[in-house]
Parts: sequence; structure tokens; C-alpha cells
Amino acid sequence: MDMDERWVKRSPTVMFETFPWFHGEGFDLILNDVLALQDQSPVLVEGFRLLPRLVAPFLTEPNQAVWLVPTTEFRQQAFQARGATWFPHETSDPQRALANLLVRDDLFAREIVKEAADLKLRVIEVGVTMSTDELTSHVRDCLGFGAP
Repeated sequence: MDMDERWVKRSPTVMFETFPWFHGEGFDLILNDVLALQDQSPVLVEGFRLLPRLVAPFLTEPNQAVWLVPTTEFRQQAFQARGATWFPHETSDPQRALANLLVRDDLFAREIVKEAADLKLRVIEVGVTMSTDELTSHVRDCLGFGAP
């Protein structure tokens, strides 16, 4: 696909449904790496391939995992900070490409929140007003580490 076919002409729903990494592709490779570290604790693993439904069977306690899900505003600000070198400018309609991407990412974020809720796993929504210290505190609390 060219950039318009990928980001302008397809609907955000189709983008979400056809993006294999949002549906677990590559999870087995991550799992193999993590299992090789099982004697080392704690292990921090990050990435959008770590879907709650795939991770849950490997947890012995619900507080072993937390999903950080950015708000729409957080994502918008992150993309704006990337400036003109970012890919929408390679399309015929950069505004629509960005809007489609943001909607696609919102669909993915909602799926993560739903899966985690169904499995009684924790999610922290990361917004633009949350400081690094606040986020660190929330993560520590979710994982049962408490104050440093």
C-alpha cells in the first residue's frame, strides 16, 4: 500500500482490525524472552503486543501487571511534538491521516481497557496532566511496591 492507501483511504476500524501487532502477533517471541528471565524479579515488559488476554494466563497474581493506556489528548500531544518529520505529511491529506490514526489508536486503547476489566487486571489511563512522579506512584501502587 502507498501512504494514502494505508492512512487516508482506509477506515480506522479496518486499520485496527488488520494491524497484526494489535492482535497478538509476536507475543510468543516476547514470552520466550520473559520466561528466560523468570529467575530475575521483577521484570518490566512494555509494548502494545502485550494484550491482557495473552498475559493473564502467565500471571500468578493480578498485581503482577498493569497496562498504561494513553488518553486521546496524550496521544495527540505526542504526535504534535513529533513535528513535520512524522508520516502524515507523506500523504495527500495529513489531517485525515492523523485523525484516522488517532481513532485507530482509540479503538485499540478501548480494547485494552475492556480486556483488562474483563480479567480484573489493572489499567492506568495516562493523561497530559499526569506527572512522571504521579505515574510512578500509581504503577508502584498497582504492582504492590508502595512508596520508595
